[in-house]
Amino acid sequence: MTVKERQDLLLPLFEHMTTLSRESIPPDQRDERLREVGILHRGTLFSCFHEKHLAEATRLYEILHDAKDFEDFFALAKQARDIVNEGLFVYAVSVAVLHRDDCKGVTVPPIQEIFPDRFIPAETINLASKEATLKPNEDVVVDVEETGNILDPEHTLAYYREDIGINAHHWHWHIAYPATWNPSHMGAVKDRKGELFFYMHQQMCARYDCERLSNGMNRMIPFHNFEEHLEGYAPHLTSLISGLNYGSRPEGFSLRDLKDVDVQDMERWRERILESIHLGYVHGHGEERIPLDEKHGTDILGAIIESSFESKNSTFYGSLHNWGHVMMARMHDPDGRFQENPGVMSDTSTALRDPIFYRWHRFIDNIFQDYKATLPHYTKDDLSFDGIKVTDVVVKAKSDNVITTFMKEDELDLSHGINFGTNHKVKVRYQHLDHEPFSISITVNNTTGAAKECIVRIFLAPQYDELGNLLTIEEGRRLFIELDKFKQTLAAGQSSFSRNAIDSNVTLSKVPTFDDLKSGEVSDDYSEFCSCGWPENMLIPRGNHKGKPFVLFVLLTDFEKDKVPDFQRICMDAFSYCGTKTGMYPDLKPMGFPFDRPIDHDHADELFTDNHHRSTVTIQYVS
Repeated sequence: MTVKERQDLLLPLFEHMTTLSRESIPPDQRDERLREVGILHRGTLFSCFHEKHLAEATRLYEILHDAKDFEDFFALAKQARDIVNEGLFVYAVSVAVLHRDDCKGVTVPPIQEIFPDRFIPAETINLASKEATLKPNEDVVVDVEETGNILDPEHTLAYYREDIGINAHHWHWHIAYPATWNPSHMGAVKDRKGELFFYMHQQMCARYDCERLSNGMNRMIPFHNFEEHLEGYAPHLTSLISGLNYGSRPEGFSLRDLKDVDVQDMERWRERILESIHLGYVHGHGEERIPLDEKHGTDILGAIIESSFESKNSTFYGSLHNWGHVMMARMHDPDGRFQENPGVMSDTSTALRDPIFYRWHRFIDNIFQDYKATLPHYTKDDLSFDGIKVTDVVVKAKSDNVITTFMKEDELDLSHGINFGTNHKVKVRYQHLDHEPFSISITVNNTTGAAKECIVRIFLAPQYDELGNLLTIEEGRRLFIELDKFKQTLAAGQSSFSRNAIDSNVTLSKVPTFDDLKSGEVSDDYSEFCSCGWPENMLIPRGNHKGKPFVLFVLLTDFEKDKVPDFQRICMDAFSYCGTKTGMYPDLKPMGFPFDRPIDHDHADELFTDNHHRSTVTIQYVS
């Protein structure tokens, strides 16, 4: 069976998920292996943060992963579609497809086309339904509705938080790195999974603050008090599998106890994690003490905080991150007395819409930063590359060192996810942030007398804070966003090379739609991609109309010191945020190096030697 034939078999399983009936196959007629699933009712909003939901989803993706061949896998998936919760089904099948050897080259369609109701306001979907009814014999395109106004200061950033691409990225990252991934059962290790959890979310926070500063707003205030009264938020989303709105959070609500977890549990887990950071070790089982050393500490903490299958002691340290998402999503109806849907924080594909997502993750990141502060500062030897001098860096766009951003019009097809009773297309027209094409040209003088291989690390950060004060490299350290990281051979003497932004190892530029996958109009090399990565159009912060100055930081490090032995690249996309699915993370340096830990402010200029370059780049937004 060809890849195209397998793709054609699987695609219908993901269509019209919002209109499945609630009837299921009776237990005595099911495949024996599926007797243990079908617990979470259809119409319930599935959450991979909720312990019980995730346990059932894990059982299903493990069953699907264990199927003896593709035909067996397909038969199980097809039957499961008539049994299990809609969101749970898509999550579990997606995990299985991404990790089965016989599904290599098969692509799960975009989550925004499977469940468009998670991305498009209810008002817009209602309008599209009316238009499709009135015009059954023609294609329909409607414009997306606004979800708020300037009375809410946070509405300024709605274009960012509600961006379809970044929400889809977050959903797919949690497919690539399921919290419950059991290496012994699945037959592969997710290398540095806990550290990737830290780094990907830290970068989301950095990007959000870059966006806030671009819009003249203060940097966010981290969540820090389990009793604090939170800002309100209304998502304007309605779940079509239940017919209920995603829950809104009125202004002034705070966390409340749930049936499964108390606020006091959260406080206790936080204190235990912080205590372990200050002690320098975490408690394993019994008397075991596991050191939070320089090499493994971030990875160990990431597993504990999430908490993932690899948490060293989930009974003691709990599940701080995941239950935090669930509690924030349920504070409007904590005991379920009103049978309301949870809010968007319960779902990886909607959580980024809520401003509290970023405040919560800055709180989580602050815990990691407490640990990072216990590590020694990087020394000159850690940062230098003898004989290598970066003499010039230029951003090549329409104007040198000026990147223009703008809003670009795009369309989302609703008709694969929602049955409008017509064979014609029903689409939503919306706008998203984008930037002009650009490349980064780097000139290097290699005085070693021989060719050298290096890792090029490129970062971007605001030059000034909200008051117009120049940010030192330590003050702005946590605002640096990674633009790219790649291997480069440096010829002896002076040489130049250029890197196109579209080739960034942070971003994903290939997102085939349902129609692309059905027609087979996908490039031959797409089988080497894993569909995980930050959206390419959101690589650069918005900037402002005047032109906002940013620091472009380029660092060249020695590939011989950074390379991973016997490295095999499994995925060809965005490894900085997404690793390589089941291979080794292709860089021995800590993720985010050299900004992952505090920098000695008094000696910063001495630390960064000839192998680095700092310059000013202007980002200008054109409306």
